[in-house]
Amino acid sequence: MSLISAIAIYFIIWWLVLFVVLPFGVRSQTEAGAVTLGTDHGAPARPRLGRKFAITTLIAAILFAAVYIVFGVYGFALEDLIF
Repeated sequence: MSLISAIAIYFIIWWLVLFVVLPFGVRSQTEAGAVTLGTDHGAPARPRLGRKFAITTLIAAILFAAVYIVFGVYGFALEDLIF
């Protein structure tokens, strides 16, 4: 696996995991009881994006390691799949 391929695969995995992680632990401003004037009532009260990016990076690294082991170490290729 070339470096460019590895970066592309990691980026795709990271992006997909981000959309899985984003909704976890979100409370709307209405649920929190403090709606900021001029914002939507359903907007997150505390999005904590830095924490979600860190969790996303950790999960994506684990998944990428699994993909790298399967494709890089064991030599498995997409052509080996039976469709």
